[in-house]
Amino acid sequence: MTDLTKNSLTQSVNLIRKKEIKSEELTLAYIQNINKGKKLNSFITECLELALAKAKNFDLKPNYNFLLPGIPIAVKDLFCTSGIKTTAASKMLANFVPNYESTVTNNLWSQGAFLLGKLNCDEYAMGSSNETSFFGNVINPVKENTVPGGSSGGSACALAADLTPATIGTDTGGSIRQPASFTGTVGLKPTYGLCSRWGIVAFASSLDQAGPMTKTVSDCALMLEAMVGFDSKDSTSINKKKENYSKNLSKNIKGLKIGIPKEYRVEGMPKEIEDLWEKGKKILKEEGAEIIDISLPHTEYALPTYYIVAPAEASSNLARYDGVKYGFRSSKGTNLIEMYEHTRSEAFGDEVKRRILIGTYVLSSGYYDAYYLKAQKVRQLIKNDFDTAFNNVDAILTPSTPSATFKIGEKKDDPISMYLNDIFTVPTNLAGIPAMSVPAGYDKENLPLGLQLIGKPLGEQTLLNIAYAIESRSNLKQNIPKWWEK
Repeated sequence: MTDLTKNSLTQSVNLIRKKEIKSEELTLAYIQNINKGKKLNSFITECLELALAKAKNFDLKPNYNFLLPGIPIAVKDLFCTSGIKTTAASKMLANFVPNYESTVTNNLWSQGAFLLGKLNCDEYAMGSSNETSFFGNVINPVKENTVPGGSSGGSACALAADLTPATIGTDTGGSIRQPASFTGTVGLKPTYGLCSRWGIVAFASSLDQAGPMTKTVSDCALMLEAMVGFDSKDSTSINKKKENYSKNLSKNIKGLKIGIPKEYRVEGMPKEIEDLWEKGKKILKEEGAEIIDISLPHTEYALPTYYIVAPAEASSNLARYDGVKYGFRSSKGTNLIEMYEHTRSEAFGDEVKRRILIGTYVLSSGYYDAYYLKAQKVRQLIKNDFDTAFNNVDAILTPSTPSATFKIGEKKDDPISMYLNDIFTVPTNLAGIPAMSVPAGYDKENLPLGLQLIGKPLGEQTLLNIAYAIESRSNLKQNIPKWWEK
């Protein structure tokens, strides 16, 4: 019997449209995998009975005009889902049930999809390994005892382990692309404002962006098409005509100019990452693209800039969690101030506290000009670098991460080492431009490695097409032994 969960999202959509399978059949296959995959700890909240009821209802009244007809999908637990727990992987919101739906998830449901469950992540999306979650760390299905990346680690894990046909994550500094690279999947961070932020638990509002995570590039195009759309409830939402990313997907990249930034050759970068980069360049050249060396001179300042701007915005966004209106409230304290103090110290994890403290410090009187204001000026210089580069090239090719996945606990007590995982991904968030990770190879231990493609503002179609060309030439068929089912 064919395992339906091995199919891509695009294949499953086509099978349902051709009436070769039913939504109930597909949903039951994923439910079976979810029940066998508890060891991975990818889910925080399961909605399996609800999903099955939705599938049966679809089969009774099928509508094949949707982009995602009868498709069950699990989503990162940062997206508010009406009537279903939304925890942000934090003790603070462990029992929070919103009475409204995020715009992005609502867009998916309006295209025929329905919810399988809410996926684990780093607490408030603050982390690069999915080890900061109040609900425990997620394990990478690719190799036991390794991290899936973060913060969208549960999303990447569930996807790679065939617990969901596609998923969505959020990317503030690499939180879609890094886990995609670590698990051999595809992850896209769209242009800032292309996907609505309304109903997403905020980390850093000028950096956060929702995006698709999928098995294939064609799946990615389909999911992006379903997610996007102008939203008047988000003041940063871009009002533009929707594009048919999936229909316009093409491997023809002849004549495109691809930039190779010299600043991304960082000290101590493993040879296998360098080799992967060379492989990517070779593929693109053979497909008719022109490879051009470029410079992004302010790249070295991106990481310190990010770790000033992001914590500053986090400090402001997380000030709302005080135990008064909703969320966890400590029983300790004899007055209001003490209640605030106990609530926040008890309900926030160490990494969240660390970033709140950093953010509060750089925004404080006497330090604002020296840190936050200066960081914003450097951020503009980083954006200017990309603007200049895109006068000469159509896209930029870099590695997604400086290494493959690493062991659980290996970097947990070394924040600086952990932050360095974001060295290739952070600049695009500061600039607000699209970027994606596509699987392109393996290291010497057979762990997946990804290549990153960076595009012009609203240049998602070009990125998808280039990624499609890389995917077709790389011809990677990831076969993961299901060790977690033993």
